[in-house]
Amino acid sequence: MRAKAGAGSPQQRASNNARTALLWWLLPTLAVAQTGAESADTPVPIRLGLSVLKIEVLRDAGGYALGSAVVVAPGEVLTNCHVTREAWRVNVLYIGLRWTAVAQAADIGHDLCLLKVPSLPAAPVEVGSSAGLQVNQRVDAIGYSGGMRLQATAGQVLALHPFDGGQVVQSSNWFVGGASGGGLFDAQQRLVGVLTFRLPGGAAHYFAAPAEWLEALRRQPMAAIAPLPGDRLAFWQQPPDRQPDFLRRVVAPTPLPAPGATPPGPRPDAADGPAAVCLAH
Repeated sequence: MRAKAGAGSPQQRASNNARTALLWWLLPTLAVAQTGAESADTPVPIRLGLSVLKIEVLRDAGGYALGSAVVVAPGEVLTNCHVTREAWRVNVLYIGLRWTAVAQAADIGHDLCLLKVPSLPAAPVEVGSSAGLQVNQRVDAIGYSGGMRLQATAGQVLALHPFDGGQVVQSSNWFVGGASGGGLFDAQQRLVGVLTFRLPGGAAHYFAAPAEWLEALRRQPMAAIAPLPGDRLAFWQQPPDRQPDFLRRVVAPTPLPAPGATPPGPRPDAADGPAAVCLAH
């Protein structure tokens, strides 16, 4: 009969060593939230910090992009399709190691892509829904802003925009390049949205795709990692006359830019370039 693993057994010691290694790897990441310049920065919960991961996208045209992703099931991570749009290879970074995605399911219209990453040991988050959110409720955004270290920002729900069976969440949680594909979480640490795009013009213009869109995405077929069709755009990337009504209302008051400046409208943060490192929103 096999002896039960006790506190001093090799199995238990190995498990404890693994937990210690994870914690030491994450400590510098947790510290960045304490030292950031933005007043909205908040410490990253350890459990979520091990489930919101950085991804590297090797682009078909050359160079690579950086983004974020959330573990939503064993061996599955959720990100934005605009992060992986030009990918021929996608690596997921976890505790300093690279795990290669072998397939993805794409819902380009909603800008959500689900990556299959076999043997990825990261624990999934609890997937919630935007349906239970209320205006002024606290939410936390977690992603790799700047493409470097994991960062969390505290904010609140400013508006909920019903669209295609979910509610696009407009919040005050700031994020910049590299955070696309990161998570928006409620007070119970449930994933309620995926950080997707921002608008110029102030702290009120940060948007997350609703977590409930994941259900339909799971019904999409998985395909090998390859560039996505360039002629298909997400709802927020459409020309103004084809964007959802709520987005046209939000964009409309933005002043016209000065000559040569970037025009108003939804956009990722970083410029494209065939040999550049692109921070994918």
